[in-house]
Amino acid sequence: MKTVRALVHVAVVVSAVLGHVHEVTGRYEGLEFLEPCPRYAPDFEACLERSANMLAERFRHGLPKLGYNSPSEVEPIILDELHINLDGGPSSYKAEFKDITARGVSKVRVTGLRSQVTDDEVQLQLSLSIPEISADAKYNSSGKLIFVQAGGAGKYWGKYYHVRAKVFIRAKPYFSGNQKFLRLQQLKMDFQVPNIEMGVTNLPGGTKSFIQHALNVFINSHSQELLKEMKPDLKRKLIQVMSTFVERIFSRIPYNAFITD
Repeated sequence: MKTVRALVHVAVVVSAVLGHVHEVTGRYEGLEFLEPCPRYAPDFEACLERSANMLAERFRHGLPKLGYNSPSEVEPIILDELHINLDGGPSSYKAEFKDITARGVSKVRVTGLRSQVTDDEVQLQLSLSIPEISADAKYNSSGKLIFVQAGGAGKYWGKYYHVRAKVFIRAKPYFSGNQKFLRLQQLKMDFQVPNIEMGVTNLPGGTKSFIQHALNVFINSHSQELLKEMKPDLKRKLIQVMSTFVERIFSRIPYNAFITD
């Protein structure tokens, strides 16, 4: 009987210890979910990928450590404006999109990670996947599409499926007090969107339905071409947004929360 009681006691203690270890994986308050990754471990990059995805998972629900106290502070992402300018053949078409509101970006997942870490620099190359991004914007256009006068203004909507992105990050460590952090030096990115649906609505004027139909047929038939024209402007905006977010991560989360030497 004493032996049974002793075994039960040991089991309880072991369970409590294991439970405590699980709860405090990380060493920093508010970041307990992060898994510090030993820099020279064979699975270092896989470990960093797991931590990045855990950070993304927590972020979409709000992450006070980064200043996002609720999901409503995480999304939508808002861009001020983008432009398209098509000039050639039967089409000479300009469009301006303002107050672009995007949702779905917070569902990003890291699908691959490569790293180069030295004492003086950290380089990361991330492969990202987002299932769907939906966007709304104010829309204004002028010009012709396939000999059809296509000027007008209204609302734009778009759905972008299976978004894939590559992001390159270069950062340097520095000390603040007795803690080490990273400072962003460079961020580059590129993306592909294989499946797109777009449309415009609420165009004013007596020929509204005709123009709207012509625009929507053209937009959906030439979605990849339009994205190509929009891409340089969109990449600049997204790099600004991503740089601000990465800088916030690096300035608020100590280096050792991610990487241990």
